[in-house]
Amino acid sequence: MKQEKRGQEPPSPIYESLPPPWLPKSHKSADVGYPGFHPPRPGQDEDVLSDKHIKDGFLLPLPVPDEHQSAAAIFLQQDATGGRMFDQNVLADLEHLMNDIFTRKADSAVTIQSSTFKIPSRVTMSDTKRQTWFAELANPDVPLSKLGKSVPHGAKGHDLLDLLHTNNVAIPRAVWFLRVFGANETAGLRNKPSSYNPTQYSVDWAMVVTSYIKKQLADIALPRAPRPGMNIKQIFKGVLSDAENRDRWVSRFTYCLKLLRPFYDEGLVDHRTFLTWIVLQMAACNLAQAGFVAHLADEYLDGVLEKRPLAKPLLDACIAKLNEIRTTSAQGHLNKLEEILKSLIQRICVALPDAFVSPSTWLAHSSLLCSALAGPADSGPSDCRRRDFQQLISDNLIDIQRRNDAMLFRNLPPRKLERLGSLVVDIQILNSICNSTDMSTISFFSSQIPDCTSSSSFVDKLDTLLTWAVTPLQYGSHRPYAAVTLLRAYHERNARRELSSATLHDHLFDWLDSKPVVREAGNLRAVAGLFGKLIKNGLFDYAAYVQRLVARGEEGLSLSEPDETASFHRNLLRWIPLQNTTSSLLNQRKVIVYGARARQTPEDVCEREMRREIRAILPLVFGGDTLPPSVSMSSLRTSCPTVLGAPCFEQVRTIKQWLLPNLHKFASGLQSLDEISTLKTYSTAVELLRYTHSYGSLLELSLSVLSQTSHAELLTAVGEVFHRFATIWTAMNATGTIASTLYSTYLLWRTQGGKARSLLTLITEMDHGRQLDATAKTQVENEIAAFTNALAPKTDHPETVPLVMPEILLLAEDSKPDAPSILANSLWYRYRTSGDWAWKVWDNIVASLRQVPVMSEDHERRHTYALRYGQFLLNVDHYLPGGIDNDVLQWFLGTGKSEVLGLTPETWNVLRVVLLFLCVHGALSTTTLLQGLVYPAWRLGADAGPLYQTQNMETFIQAASELFDALVLQEECFISSIVPQELLDAQRIHTWRQDAFREPHFTLLASNIPNLVLLEHNNVVSDELRGVARDLRLRTCRSRDIRQSCYRNLDAVRRGFEHPIQSGMVAENALRTAHTDVNSFLSTGISSVLSPCTLAATAVQLQFGLRQLGRALACESTKQGASASLDKMTSLIFHHSMASEEAYFIAEMARGVDGPVAIKFINNGFKSIVDILNRAPTPSTPESLLVRVGRAGEVLRVLSHVSEPLREEGTVLDLDVSTQERLVKIILESFQFANSAFSKTTDQSLRVITEAVIFLARLLQFDLGFFGIRTTPFGETCEKMTPVLFDLVVIHACGPAQDAVAFALILDTLYFLIDDLFLHSKTSSPDLFKYYPTKLQSPHLHSLPSSHRVRLLTLFPHLRPNAVVQDLAHAHRDSTGLLVYGAPVQNRPWEWIENLDKDDGIIRNNASLSLELFGAKATGDHLIGYVHDEERCIPTRLEGVFEDKLTAESVFRRDWRETRLPAHSDVRAGVRGVGEESDELGSLPTFGLQKPGSRRASPASSVRSRGSVSSVRRSPGSLSGNRSAVSTREGTGESGTGPDPAAERKRKASASVDDDDEVEIIEGPVPTNPKKLKVKPKPKKK
Repeated sequence: MKQEKRGQEPPSPIYESLPPPWLPKSHKSADVGYPGFHPPRPGQDEDVLSDKHIKDGFLLPLPVPDEHQSAAAIFLQQDATGGRMFDQNVLADLEHLMNDIFTRKADSAVTIQSSTFKIPSRVTMSDTKRQTWFAELANPDVPLSKLGKSVPHGAKGHDLLDLLHTNNVAIPRAVWFLRVFGANETAGLRNKPSSYNPTQYSVDWAMVVTSYIKKQLADIALPRAPRPGMNIKQIFKGVLSDAENRDRWVSRFTYCLKLLRPFYDEGLVDHRTFLTWIVLQMAACNLAQAGFVAHLADEYLDGVLEKRPLAKPLLDACIAKLNEIRTTSAQGHLNKLEEILKSLIQRICVALPDAFVSPSTWLAHSSLLCSALAGPADSGPSDCRRRDFQQLISDNLIDIQRRNDAMLFRNLPPRKLERLGSLVVDIQILNSICNSTDMSTISFFSSQIPDCTSSSSFVDKLDTLLTWAVTPLQYGSHRPYAAVTLLRAYHERNARRELSSATLHDHLFDWLDSKPVVREAGNLRAVAGLFGKLIKNGLFDYAAYVQRLVARGEEGLSLSEPDETASFHRNLLRWIPLQNTTSSLLNQRKVIVYGARARQTPEDVCEREMRREIRAILPLVFGGDTLPPSVSMSSLRTSCPTVLGAPCFEQVRTIKQWLLPNLHKFASGLQSLDEISTLKTYSTAVELLRYTHSYGSLLELSLSVLSQTSHAELLTAVGEVFHRFATIWTAMNATGTIASTLYSTYLLWRTQGGKARSLLTLITEMDHGRQLDATAKTQVENEIAAFTNALAPKTDHPETVPLVMPEILLLAEDSKPDAPSILANSLWYRYRTSGDWAWKVWDNIVASLRQVPVMSEDHERRHTYALRYGQFLLNVDHYLPGGIDNDVLQWFLGTGKSEVLGLTPETWNVLRVVLLFLCVHGALSTTTLLQGLVYPAWRLGADAGPLYQTQNMETFIQAASELFDALVLQEECFISSIVPQELLDAQRIHTWRQDAFREPHFTLLASNIPNLVLLEHNNVVSDELRGVARDLRLRTCRSRDIRQSCYRNLDAVRRGFEHPIQSGMVAENALRTAHTDVNSFLSTGISSVLSPCTLAATAVQLQFGLRQLGRALACESTKQGASASLDKMTSLIFHHSMASEEAYFIAEMARGVDGPVAIKFINNGFKSIVDILNRAPTPSTPESLLVRVGRAGEVLRVLSHVSEPLREEGTVLDLDVSTQERLVKIILESFQFANSAFSKTTDQSLRVITEAVIFLARLLQFDLGFFGIRTTPFGETCEKMTPVLFDLVVIHACGPAQDAVAFALILDTLYFLIDDLFLHSKTSSPDLFKYYPTKLQSPHLHSLPSSHRVRLLTLFPHLRPNAVVQDLAHAHRDSTGLLVYGAPVQNRPWEWIENLDKDDGIIRNNASLSLELFGAKATGDHLIGYVHDEERCIPTRLEGVFEDKLTAESVFRRDWRETRLPAHSDVRAGVRGVGEESDELGSLPTFGLQKPGSRRASPASSVRSRGSVSSVRRSPGSLSGNRSAVSTREGTGESGTGPDPAAERKRKASASVDDDDEVEIIEGPVPTNPKKLKVKPKPKKK
């Protein structure tokens, strides 16, 4: 049944294989089939089974019998002899044959006709027809060829754009219409070729489009502050507030932007005009409009980044908008706008960092720019591109900051002064030595100095060190010891490196022999003492010194020779002390100085007298029984005139060889003497050794006494000596020895049960945490903690101390000797757990002292009461862990402020005794009384006004001043008339006053001296008190201790005196003397005050004087005199009265002066520079210009350092207008001279001119850095300077004068000048390219580096040509056949209208671009027409298959192209994005370039399909997709778009074949099983 049914079915039709519709026939008329298409057919020869087919296989017969033959075989048969076989004319005949074939083929081709293109004309239509025409234009189904015959005439400008938007015309069709419209508009102008500019209408149309956009942006307004009584909604109606209006506005604005893209890409709008509008609009729009303008700027930023004239204003506008965003209340709603603005700034920084080189912008917005350029944190390790981008921004930002700071003269490198600068630093280092200094850390001979004592740096530093040690201009007995310590450390370092020590001796001898400071009579003792210490430490060889003098025949060494011929070395030989020397050397010295026959010398007589005087004042040392009466410092000096006036030689020999051994012997027998006798003897010996500057012997004596005494008071006295001369021990580098001895003594006393609490404090002071080991430090700290806990135990319930203690008042009448100690012990035992019991004890003491004048009228009795209270307080001090000092200070600064004002003169007399007693015994420090009593009193008198209470305040001020005199200034201060005057008490006053001269207390003293000056000039205070203040001020200034401290901390002195001036506390009469003081300062000769030893002090003095002058200039009554003083000072500085280093140092002193003083400095400096540059000789030469530039450079350095602080503060200086005009004029003339000199001079002079140009550029930068008012002549001169500067930039960019540094510096100067001209331009709509150069000319442009060329091209107004005509030029062939290039092709966007005809393969030449422009010729080759393929996977055009092009396209490449199959729909899904430019086959493969070794292509034409990626050009419409500033080039193709993500996922393959047939496959069909396809990548070629 199934078979019957199957037989009834109709037979299936025979399948017929048909060729694909796109495959052409092999021949037009003959039926020879299709190329490569052989379908099976019934009865074909392959189906016939025969023996031959089975045995040999099926072989197709040859269509032509002679297919395998060639003309060579026939030729050989005809030429049997082979005579022409090797004839050279055969190849020529063949070549002529082929040329004839091609010629005939070209002649038979159709001739290309002349262009028949006509622009569609405009016709006037009725409204109905016009509306109909625009409706058809908007209808995509109506072909443009129907509408292209004519266009309606009517609407223009904005109305025309509105009409297109209303009809919703598609963008391509609208562009075509507007192009035709513009072509008709310019039709009349094209008839005038001489004046016709094809792109002028693009400028006009750009203005139409930008005004249209601006009109729409104007609808976006911001609400203003409402008037009173009105709601903001009643007065503000924004276009975006209503939904309907917003949609309409957005639709029109979006349509306009869509039109703008093809306008911009095809050149229908002028790029320069449009980009300029964007830049200006960004600056003028409000924040609401800025969101839209910022998006426009972001889209078209690539064009802006081509030119600095566009990028710089856009950058300024973005900065202004960011500032506006940060100050507006709507900042939270503008985050997106802020991100876009930051993105614009970042992209500008990457592409054109020169736009940021603008000092005015950088000075005002550097912090904002730094924050805007600081990108977000990296998202992860894979975000490499973002990190690289941010790193590029960071690198550019560093370079931008460096260049801007350089033009603003910020962070100037310190000048290495060969003399003054290093001297000042060295002197300051030496003056900084104090009691807390670690001598091992002082790098006086720094590591920068070579380790060779013959270097000039070492000689200079040695000179500084020795001069500082002996000059009377410096202060302190520690100086020679410090010099020896530093030199010994340097000598030891060199000794370890095995360098010769004889060289050091030679330098010391040269200094001794040649320096003027040595020959001064007043310095003889200091020089002799210094060299005695050098000899003692083995740094100077006295024997070699004597031998050298004798060897060179020094005359006048003997005292027997007349004084007229005496050598100054005679006094040195006589005075220099010798220690541990040999008898032979002493005899040699004696013979040289006194002669060989001298029996008794003056030295012997002097020594005998010295010993007699010493025995008289130290009888116990030499076996005496009785002590001399109490001596004072003055009486001691009177008793020992010979000892004090003897030469150093006799002093040292007497003390070291005679006195010191006796003192050691005396110290060993201290146990047998009473405490008072030993104290007096020791104090006298200390003072004697101080007068003779024998501090080394004093140290030996004190250490000996310390280790052998058992007297507590003597132990305290030794500790006071250590404290008093702590700076000297530090300079000796002996603090370690002292600390170790103190620690050993403390351990000894502790084992013997003695109390040595004071030793612990002294150990801590002398050690400074550097000498003792960790165990010893811990033990000292534990001992201190134990004392503290024992004297002030901690408890949760401290005892309450009553406010009134009647037992203290009763103590005054208690005459028992132990009454003060008993009362102190009972109070401590009762209130030791309380923290304020000492404060209340002091409060009760002051209250009791107020009663003492009432209790007794006898002066001596009052002092007795006062001493009793002092002894009581001294006992209380012993019971306190930290002493009573801090409690007294807190009382003075607290409740005591008011109580001291109420004290009567009688009470002050009693209180003074108590205070001095406590100070002498160390219970109260000098600084406490100064800080608590003296300084407040001076401040009170300085601030005294009309309500000044004369009696009470003057008593307080008088008492405080007397106390300051006693504690700080007097040589000897005695506690009371009833107390014997002891030398030990005076020494203790000197000991404790040292604290006031050390930090941190000296800063407080220096800051209160101005109060003393103000007290002296306060007319409210009585004349007597003002006289006291004047006397204190003068004596304070003369105090050597205070001067030493001032030199140690000059900054504290300067700050102390500046504060009253800055706060306006200085009286006018003090200001009147300011300019007088400066004049007297200058009248002595400015070089004379610049001595190395006084230079730092001179700086402070001059700085203070300049501060006074600054205030005097602000006062009308003193302005004239102060101005004259400043003129005199600047005249000395800026002219040849001073050396350049001195002028530079004066500039350092003047840094930070007030504005009026700085203006005076700068104005006079500019005048001096103008005068210097105007001194041009006739004729002027490059060398003479360099000389003038060198001198002006010193002045510029001074001005730059004076003005640097003002630039940091952004102060606007009122500079002299005429001087500024003269300055820029002389700079312009100098630039012009240099510009002309470059073309006239030889290679040897080019460097000279370059140096001069660099200085002139720096001078111009410095002048432009003062952002003040610019006059019209100033601006005109600067405008003339821009082309000259650009010429100099080009000169240094290439050619013989090429200099990378000069090129960069002058180019930055040009940026600065142009930006300054724009900054002060008064034009409302400025031309952004006005001040920029317009042409690049130089005979050496062939050597211009590409990096320089790129930077220079950003300055010109010519933007990059449109992509359509880029790199295109007119060309023709000359008579020889060579191609001659002509002018570049100019874009004609309004004439090149789209071709609306169908391409049917017929050449008509009816397009707007004539084929004649391309030299087109008809070749007769066939072009296949369009084939519609729904799959769009086959190209619309294929090259002919019979064309002769085997050498142009390999077989494999052609086979790949013709057999390309579409991918499966699943694979292709989602590969292409919407709107992506692609042909029917997608992206065709990119083939490698033809190698040089391949054969030449056939003369036959080679027509390529429009999908070929080997074309270097894209259609104009394809350029609008992405305007990234970064382009990627690969092979011969160029792409401005980023890679397609889907395309990146496609598999890439490459294959390697022979040179002639090399194929590189980039993309291909996706295989069905990608895992099976493994292709080894092609190796890269080297």
